[in-house]
Amino acid sequence: MLPSLNTLNYQHLLYFWTVAREGSIARATTVLHLTQPTISAQLKLLERSLGSPLFIRRGRALVLTETGHLVFHYADEIFRTGRELTDALARGDGRSPTRLVVGISDSLPKLTTWRLLRPALESTPGLRLTCRIDKTERLVADLAVHALDVVLADAPYSPSLPVALFNHLLGECGLTVFGTETLAAKYRRKFPESLTGAPFIMPTPNTAMRRSLDAWSVEADVRPLIVCESEDVALLQVFGQEGMGLFAAPSVVEAQIRRQYNVRVVGQLPTVRERFYAISAERKLAHPAVVAITEAARETLFG
Repeated sequence: MLPSLNTLNYQHLLYFWTVAREGSIARATTVLHLTQPTISAQLKLLERSLGSPLFIRRGRALVLTETGHLVFHYADEIFRTGRELTDALARGDGRSPTRLVVGISDSLPKLTTWRLLRPALESTPGLRLTCRIDKTERLVADLAVHALDVVLADAPYSPSLPVALFNHLLGECGLTVFGTETLAAKYRRKFPESLTGAPFIMPTPNTAMRRSLDAWSVEADVRPLIVCESEDVALLQVFGQEGMGLFAAPSVVEAQIRRQYNVRVVGQLPTVRERFYAISAERKLAHPAVVAITEAARETLFG
């Protein structure tokens, strides 16, 4: 029997939320000032009331189940709202801050993410921004249950859930190839043919950028020497900064990449397109901060 609003024990929910955040019952005892047997007993009562296990044990670690992830997202929302209530009462001004919870695909370059999010911060004073970085598939699952306001990704959502989600194209740009001063001087000549045999740090094959680069290299008959693959785009750029090899990034952040990583432009690949999307649960965007993101991206960033 599923719990109702009247039977859900919010004290037990707090214990669960704390254990999930701390990663173990042992660490939660310090935060909650309770003993391990007491917390364990309360978690069992919560699981019984919800009709589903919230954790599974792997070795010594507690891992959230699928239901546990769902409950944690809602618990996070509940207790965040509680903190905002106490903050508002303490201020005595009655204002509730505007919040934006964004899911960010882990394959999205961080500098591009900042350029996309900045208009939301500029247009909404006092905006409280929460960013969750994960695989796009897990983020859209959270979006489907309204645990997120929007998902930013480098590929459109392909229907795999029995819910209606909508893709909003923010814009597209080409790619720029970067390297240290030494590597750039060496491979800039006769670019892009010079990339054959050049050491290259690539995103992993499951990313949109890698698929685009692979398709381009076949069409252009260019075969770079892949010396490293990374799911973390920021790590890829750090390795490039250290001279491990060349790397590619969206041309829209070319100037920022050069400054931040002290690298040089080897050449541009304007026909290799990198696209960016906002994925939402509604066809017409309503959140003012999300509207600011989409309008600025289309009119300024990629316009």
